[in-house]
Amino acid sequence: MSQTVDRALVLLTELAEGERSLEQLAGLLGVHKTTAMRLLQSLEQARLVYRDAEYRYHLGAGLFALASRAVEQRPVRRTAAPHLAALNAATGQTVHLAALEGNEVVYIDKYESRQPVRMYSRIGLPVPMHCTASAKVLLAALPPEERDRRVAELEFTPFTERTLTTPQALLAELALVAERGWAQDRAEHEPFMNCLAAPVRDPGGQVVAAASLSVPNLVLPYEGVLELLPQLLAATAAASAVGN
Repeated sequence: MSQTVDRALVLLTELAEGERSLEQLAGLLGVHKTTAMRLLQSLEQARLVYRDAEYRYHLGAGLFALASRAVEQRPVRRTAAPHLAALNAATGQTVHLAALEGNEVVYIDKYESRQPVRMYSRIGLPVPMHCTASAKVLLAALPPEERDRRVAELEFTPFTERTLTTPQALLAELALVAERGWAQDRAEHEPFMNCLAAPVRDPGGQVVAAASLSVPNLVLPYEGVLELLPQLLAATAAASAVGN
């Protein structure tokens, strides 16, 4: 059963990249086409995949329902939504809401920029934890022992010349984030993008999410992005005040 589930997950992950033929999917799994076909038929019955007229497979509409349910199970997304939408409307920049899920930080909501140059991201995708503003906010909010453990387990991929590449550098940055109440990604993940993030809290004061503003250098220099910080902090304070 475990092998069947693993194979089904591999198929869904592969189809997330685009349509595939039965031959391609069987080759990916390293199994005979009849074995792949049985798996695909089960996924079709659950509406998780569908086969078109040319016998190519795609992700199915059943995943929309699952994604919708997953979103509904994040109360912070619902309560933060009007405040983040207002922030997006006021600044014209990309606004994200991110949360800690297991050992990853993932986007759980997004409001697109009105600018022609935008940040590529998708709801549900994980973000690098050592070089993104949202992840820094969420890591900084953890108890010190857990924060140290998670940082020690990270892979410090150097995305740009400004990326933090050691646990010591990141822990020092997280201490600063915890002290001042917001985080930055100054071209650490993408060389043309600057981001600011701040925490969204539950009624007990615990950080449950991080909201961020992302702005390309071509739109605003870093100093201009910093001028948007008061609006970001006002939005996260308002989202926290309503409770989650």
